[in-house]
Amino acid sequence: MIFGYASLYPPDDVERALPDAATARTLLQDRRPDILAFVDRRRQRLFAHFGAETAGLLDRTADAFVLGTARLGLRHGNFGNDLHAYHNEAHILELAQRRFNAYENQLGLAALPLADWVVLALFAACHDLRQREALDVPGPVDGNEAASMAEALRILDACGFDRQRERPLYVALELAIAGSTFGLNARPLENSAEAAIGGGALARYLPGLLDQTVPDWRGDAVVEHALILARIAADLDTANAGESFAELADSAIRLCREREMRERRALDSAESAQPCLDFLTRGQEKFFFELHHFCSREGERVFGPGKVANASHVRAVSAALREHFATTPPATGAAVIEAYRVLAGC
Repeated sequence: MIFGYASLYPPDDVERALPDAATARTLLQDRRPDILAFVDRRRQRLFAHFGAETAGLLDRTADAFVLGTARLGLRHGNFGNDLHAYHNEAHILELAQRRFNAYENQLGLAALPLADWVVLALFAACHDLRQREALDVPGPVDGNEAASMAEALRILDACGFDRQRERPLYVALELAIAGSTFGLNARPLENSAEAAIGGGALARYLPGLLDQTVPDWRGDAVVEHALILARIAADLDTANAGESFAELADSAIRLCREREMRERRALDSAESAQPCLDFLTRGQEKFFFELHHFCSREGERVFGPGKVANASHVRAVSAALREHFATTPPATGAAVIEAYRVLAGC
């Protein structure tokens, strides 16, 4: 659609193993039937609010959500043999259940049209589909996000969406996943006034990226609305900064475990000790105080007060963890994680 990454990231073994919603439902029925029950409850809630004429769209959305969730669970989750402690099917539910609930409690379902809720649901299911891509694309979009975008559009195709008739959905999902690229590399745009702020989610810098890659995008109402949704999606993805501190700390532990796994450092080894200590102190402070910024008014309204409340806890637990190992360095990464868990109360 916008970026044209599909040819760079063709289907893999997981896509071929789960080609459609029917095969995905079979897997989830066997492994996580509660996810199917959640999808049905969510569909019924949206149906009741938005009306009977939405039935077809809701059915296709449910199929795409199920397919994305099952594929991530098989590729990097608890259904396969490459378990990632953070980027797995549970992270999808963090967004689609807990964080959607927070949005709805604060803003209400009427705050967004159904089409926007659909985009955000599909973003939750599809934004982390790929986590081991060796191929990067030119520019700031990470290879994992680029590959996830390519697969997400194929998921829409497989579930009965139409690229021409439903172009706004395709464009919005593509830009939302691109905007979820996070870190220092998400500020590459010299012509962006926001780039001086530094890092964080690429969603804030997407207009500058589009100026460089799709110069005729301005004035396209579909793209302009998609950029708004990309900002909301980015805040959903990083809302751990504004959730309860126990939830923030739990996400830090899972990310730490995944990082060590990706670096092939065993948590019960000495070589993981210092990297874990750095990640759970300096790394958390950097994420919270330097990299994380709210991208949307909605995200700041819902999660901003929680982030303010968490600031003192992030500082205190980081300081306490450093003090805990000040005289006797940790023996292993597992020892660091356990000490952090106790200090954080999670």
